[in-house]
Amino acid sequence: MDWLATPWSGQTAQHLPPWAFWHARSMVLAWVVLMPLGVLVARFFKVWPGQDWPRVLDQRPWWHAHRGLQWAGVAAMALGLSLVWGQAGRASLLAQVHGWVGWLVCGLGALQITSALARGSKGGPTDAQLRGDHYDMTAWRRGFERLHKGLGWLAVLLAVLATLLGLRLTAAPRWMLLLLLLWWALLVVAFVALQRAGRCIDTYQAIWGPDPAHPGNRRQPIGWGVRRPLG
Repeated sequence: MDWLATPWSGQTAQHLPPWAFWHARSMVLAWVVLMPLGVLVARFFKVWPGQDWPRVLDQRPWWHAHRGLQWAGVAAMALGLSLVWGQAGRASLLAQVHGWVGWLVCGLGALQITSALARGSKGGPTDAQLRGDHYDMTAWRRGFERLHKGLGWLAVLLAVLATLLGLRLTAAPRWMLLLLLLWWALLVVAFVALQRAGRCIDTYQAIWGPDPAHPGNRRQPIGWGVRRPLG
């Protein structure tokens, strides 16, 4: 128990002011728990378990879960930023690096929200108008998907670095590091298992099915490891 309670960095344990304590909690909730779960839902659950796909199309629990998790993560992130605002003072080099990486992560998070709001129109047979950025897979939609997916993964990976820097900066005990490493390991195992099970199905086919008459099915899916099981 003493070993678990000792700071993993070898530093002397610190007494954190309340703002730093709650800043850390808010950011861990946002970038270690909520955001990664939202990414996994969006990648692997576009066809919901038990859904009779492709006979049943465009089931949206994944969309509501993804959006809810990401917005909740942004709210926790905003709280964490408000707590740390103006508290830098004469920060050490480690604190400055943590701050730079943290601001980059938060900037990417804000950019993700902005890009999602500018993703273009949907279109398709179930929409008010057939023509749409997503249904036609216009250049705008293709650019959005590349940007949104690429920057989303970059933000999650940089958040790991920011979290580790924060743990060292605050002389966090070993049990915190071990708990976070276990959580990240569970996320990686879930990712690998779901990817190998073929759960990463193309959004386009999840919504409109494999019929080649749909214009987007005549283009390659965007992103690594994205499957089109039919067509």
